Amino acid sequence: MKRLQTTLLVILLGCLTAGCGIPKLDMNEDNRVDTANEPTIRIVANSLGMNFPENMDENHNPYLSYIEKNIGVQVNVTLPPLNGYDEKLNVIMASGEPPDLLNTSDPSWFIHFVNQKALTPLNDYIDKYGANLKAKIPKEAWDNVTVNGKIYAIPSLNEVKGTEIMYARKDWLDKLGLQPPKTVEEYKTVMRAFAQRDPDGNGKNDTYGVSILERLRRTSPFLGAFGVQMKAWYKRDGKLIYSGILPEMKEALLYLRGLYDEGVLDPEFPLNKIDVLGEKIVNGRVGLFSAAWSDTRAHIAANRKKDPNAVWIPLEFPVGPGGKHGVYSTSIVRSYNVVPIKSEKPEAVVKLLDFVAGPGQTSLKLGFENEVWNRVNGKLSIRFDEHAKQGYRGIYGALADMADPVVTKDRLEALGEQFHLYDNIQRIENNLMEDQFNGPPTPAMGKHQVKLSKLQEETFTRIIAGLSPIEEFDAFVKKWKESGGDEIAGEVNEWWRETTK
Repeated sequence: MKRLQTTLLVILLGCLTAGCGIPKLDMNEDNRVDTANEPTIRIVANSLGMNFPENMDENHNPYLSYIEKNIGVQVNVTLPPLNGYDEKLNVIMASGEPPDLLNTSDPSWFIHFVNQKALTPLNDYIDKYGANLKAKIPKEAWDNVTVNGKIYAIPSLNEVKGTEIMYARKDWLDKLGLQPPKTVEEYKTVMRAFAQRDPDGNGKNDTYGVSILERLRRTSPFLGAFGVQMKAWYKRDGKLIYSGILPEMKEALLYLRGLYDEGVLDPEFPLNKIDVLGEKIVNGRVGLFSAAWSDTRAHIAANRKKDPNAVWIPLEFPVGPGGKHGVYSTSIVRSYNVVPIKSEKPEAVVKLLDFVAGPGQTSLKLGFENEVWNRVNGKLSIRFDEHAKQGYRGIYGALADMADPVVTKDRLEALGEQFHLYDNIQRIENNLMEDQFNGPPTPAMGKHQVKLSKLQEETFTRIIAGLSPIEEFDAFVKKWKESGGDEIAGEVNEWWRETTK
């Protein structure tokens, strides 16, 4: 099936595949400046699923030329395919000749290589070459990349504080005589009707009550109704406890298992990648789901184009039996830019990121003025053909996104007020469940987090899909603790005690 392009999720899960080498620098005399007296750095970055216009690529385009001319450094870019990103980074780090900059969104990968003493401390370089970085990155973000007083990464910041928001087909609700749901039981009634009462009127049993993604993504509002989120830490009895082992998580799994057993939850969910779920939404097989805040301009917009009768509305976040509700909060750090210890050019890397965060931010986020956008009566106006054509600029801008709230509001409203993008992120931010651990990844996370996350995802998926009894949750808790979870919890609570003195 044709892969639908997305933005925030591809960004939060950006990945490289093994077997992709670092390309040699290839000059384009139209776009490149004279390299005779300039250093060259090699970087590995996330493509974000972007495509380049004809006769351009990651090393030959006006935006990279714009960066190079302003920093006096040639930048040689590698964008491996979007699959197995961190595994590829492991291969690169083990190659003996790593590049000068690698970008990852995985905190466990970051702290693993800090533990290995494989990354360059950047404090002195930031002090000398990073004035914009120091001015624009808040202390909380620096704290996330600082270990024992040494800064091991330059963070890119998340533009939004949360991702998921409930959306439903109002035309389906109206047809079936239903009101927008508020409680988890009301949600179940609506989802059951969407699955069983032919809301699209085609006489076929081909609609789902709700659909989610593989690895239990797009479940945040349902988990929030029971007072938990995935991979978070909450205060319980005077200490921080990992969300995945709390009794409330077991209750949430039971609720989702009930939806599956009734045939309400899409039975194919363990195989649903984002493009698969997107096709189901576009083709009218899903009328209620936990959307990304940007989906009103993506999958939902595509469905409305295909079916002019489709009407989508945001819902209240489901309220659980204890009156709880909410969605997960994203980390302030979107991704980590690290310099391998073998690189001899950390100053040039910092110069690059400082320009992206500072003078280059507007052009790399919005596009070139008068080509992609201008202001009409003080309001941002976007040329959507050029906006799409030049979307690849985000590859470079995402390296050091500073998430200016004024620019965010301006941009999202200019993309089309009918998509309610800014309204969506405001609704999300008003319903966040804060993770109580916001420090840097701990050493034990670097050792154990990957295997523990896999254990959790596989166990929870089996429970929901009816392949394991709910009692498997208790066995998971025991195994999680014994397999490094207790070690992580000890370090998390040590951090918490220090920060709350």
